[in-house]
Amino acid sequence: MTTITAELKKPSKKSKKAPVRGMMDNVMEQFESAADQINLHPNIRKILSITNNEIIVNFPVKMDNGEVEIFTGYRVQHNNALGPYKGGLRYHPTVDIDAARALAMWMTWKTSLAGLPYGGGKGGIKLDPTKYSKGELERITRRFTFALADNIGPEHDIPAPDVNTNSQTMAWIADTYMSTRPPAERTANQHVVTGKPDGSGGLEGRDRATGYGVYLSIKFWAEKNNKSLNGKKFIVQGFGNVGYWAAHFLEKDGAKLVAVQDAYGSIQNQKGIKVEDLFKYTQINDGSIVDFPNAKPIDKSKFFTLDCDICIPAALGNQITKDNAPKIKARLIAEGANGPTNVEGEKVLLDRGITIIPDILCNSGGVVGSYFEWLQNRNGELWQLDEVMAKLDKKMKESFDKVFDYSKNEGVDMRTAAFCIAIERIEKAYIQRGIFP
Repeated sequence: MTTITAELKKPSKKSKKAPVRGMMDNVMEQFESAADQINLHPNIRKILSITNNEIIVNFPVKMDNGEVEIFTGYRVQHNNALGPYKGGLRYHPTVDIDAARALAMWMTWKTSLAGLPYGGGKGGIKLDPTKYSKGELERITRRFTFALADNIGPEHDIPAPDVNTNSQTMAWIADTYMSTRPPAERTANQHVVTGKPDGSGGLEGRDRATGYGVYLSIKFWAEKNNKSLNGKKFIVQGFGNVGYWAAHFLEKDGAKLVAVQDAYGSIQNQKGIKVEDLFKYTQINDGSIVDFPNAKPIDKSKFFTLDCDICIPAALGNQITKDNAPKIKARLIAEGANGPTNVEGEKVLLDRGITIIPDILCNSGGVVGSYFEWLQNRNGELWQLDEVMAKLDKKMKESFDKVFDYSKNEGVDMRTAAFCIAIERIEKAYIQRGIFP
């Protein structure tokens, strides 16, 4: 069964108890604050405060044991004033319509801030992927793609990897979508998703683009403040694709990884944890950092309070709150995840003089890399790794400088600055084009 809600549907206002509903509250408060700051036109404020389309699909999949299980998938398309909807698909038990709404709105601001010809979308399937075999996940992914049908497309809505999805997931989606097109059109639809494997239309370097962008944001901040990263201690929450690559590049600049937290546990070693050693260990330990021999376990609740200079939350949303923010020792928070700091937690951090590099800037390397892959597929080109990294560096520097300068000139924090820049670009597009009819 497919349910497509009416265009321009307002997000429901529900209790703030559930984390995903908190995410929606956070993004709306951030938006309203920035809209007030730039005196956003009331009509455009109305448009941007709602989502364009919300798609919910319920679909059956046969399991390995022959039983049929029903899954629920979501795709929220927030705004496409600047171009096709763009955003990831995540497989996680917390996925629901409110989470997708919040994440789709963040994607609109992220793509606008980066100067890309994209709007914002997000979605996923409510499931725990660790409970399914690879064959089952493939069937679930292909059936989800088929259920979404023409609600995605290379010039309409372009998904990408997110939490618990990867290049393999994108390859399955691309193959399924292309297989449903007429034979003469199949190769022309390869860019329906980004984040594909190198051999299947993917971009060299896309795997590290988000983490590299997080590293670059920290590096640019350090340069602006005449600081060296050499010897700086950092902690990472989430040691997946983003956390690993951010740590990898920071270590190359002389910074020291002293603690890591993932879904399974938390570890620390104030003398330093070798990034590559930990990565190799997770590959033989079912992706987990637990029991890594060169570090000691710590209580989960104490992770954010550890002694360090830089904290990189690169897991899920709502991790830094008013409860743990007063105890954070890091002087810089670099948001590798989407929405890891809630509004109340952020107020505490800012009052304490702690700098936050906001998610829509800090982790935008992923969508910039996706844009490069989309262009590569669209134009029938093949870009090499050094070329990709140089382009990514240049694009991230442009965005960082704009946000940093706006923040200084207007006397606002970096998140407010980033939101203001992103929203003003969309406002300009609406003013120039008008509203149909």
